[in-house]
Amino acid sequence: MGRKSRGIPEINAGSMADIAFLLLVFFLVTTTMDQQKGLRVQLPPYPDPNVPPPVVEQNDRNVLEVLVNSGDQLLVERQPLRIEALTEMTKKHIQNEGRDPNFADSSQAAIVSLKNDRGTSVERYVQVYNELIRAYNEARDEYSKKKYGRPYKDLIAKGEEQKAVKKKYPMKISEAEPVEY
Repeated sequence: MGRKSRGIPEINAGSMADIAFLLLVFFLVTTTMDQQKGLRVQLPPYPDPNVPPPVVEQNDRNVLEVLVNSGDQLLVERQPLRIEALTEMTKKHIQNEGRDPNFADSSQAAIVSLKNDRGTSVERYVQVYNELIRAYNEARDEYSKKKYGRPYKDLIAKGEEQKAVKKKYPMKISEAEPVEY
């Protein structure tokens, strides 16, 4: 008696598409995507080319000029400054309240003008911008501790106390058009 030869058994592949689809959905649902947050800056409205920009009268002592040139050198009031000293210089400017004639009349009038050269690196720009934000945050924190007895971050968000601190130290960072020197 001879053996009967059988063919190669077939695998039922009918449910393979379903399994692949379920795996695809599983990985799509469970995978997290890194989202870049960027800088949270409110941009000015797009200017109307038919309307000239308004002329703003500003006392020069109320404006702290911060320039980062194409060599990533930091200049404050046209004088070289180390990045580590920028926070303290900015705080001195916005907390002056008219005491020193070289700095702002009041915290509400204080403006920080940030100018960058077209060759400024993004890393240096972000580093300088972070120091300016730190100066405002520290000034707000110190004022909050003195007036309310607790740090600024502990105030109720959007509450009256937080609004009062923001009103005392409004964050006025003006970014000028990049220029080449």
